[in-house]
Amino acid sequence: MNLPKNGKMMLTVASLILGILFISLLKTTGAAGSTARTDTTLASLIQIGQENEQLKNDITKLKEDLSKFQAGQNASKVVLEQLDAAKRNAGLTKVTGPGIRITLDDAQDRDINNEDIQYYVIHEEYIRTIVNLLWHGGAEAVAVNGQRITGNTEIFCSGAFIQIGQTRQMPPYVIEAVGDVNYLQSALNFYFWDRLGEYQEQYGITRKLEVPTEPLVIPAGKTQQFRYSEPMKEAK
Repeated sequence: MNLPKNGKMMLTVASLILGILFISLLKTTGAAGSTARTDTTLASLIQIGQENEQLKNDITKLKEDLSKFQAGQNASKVVLEQLDAAKRNAGLTKVTGPGIRITLDDAQDRDINNEDIQYYVIHEEYIRTIVNLLWHGGAEAVAVNGQRITGNTEIFCSGAFIQIGQTRQMPPYVIEAVGDVNYLQSALNFYFWDRLGEYQEQYGITRKLEVPTEPLVIPAGKTQQFRYSEPMKEAK
């Protein structure tokens, strides 16, 4: 059989390596004429080679498992980060930061016989308007009397109370907002804020704006219970 030049060279090199290995085995065993010990050594080497091959396979498998585990960890981390962001956007996370505090209160001295008695008290529309102005000014979180204002928080009059987030609130009403202080204050430079100032002068209601030096703490909002709605399944 005629082998190509490269094939002959590879065969020569392989034969040379086998010869060197065989001589080394003889020297290692110290028994040049002992066929039994040579066979035993060869068998041991073959077993070691097989074990090494198995170890290589195990190492490869472990590396694959480690890569999958790390990929799973990264995926889980991304999911958790997205979940945290969604909870913050929904107002379900307690937050802290710089901001402003607004206090509204009924007039302490009021004439119950006065036909303009409505001007002596704080109405729910005052709170709603101010909250909307704060959102317009870039507020990242708003609370009224410790009740976090979220997308489904109701603010309406309930007799002698103002209902906020399924709780009955009475004056004074403290509105806190976290965000850029300058933008929040600028958002209040609206005719409604000036009108409250006029009510303060004429009827004695309280309209106070503060910029606390310490960070504000806005509590987490309440989770909504879903009984009738469910997520739509995407069509395949």
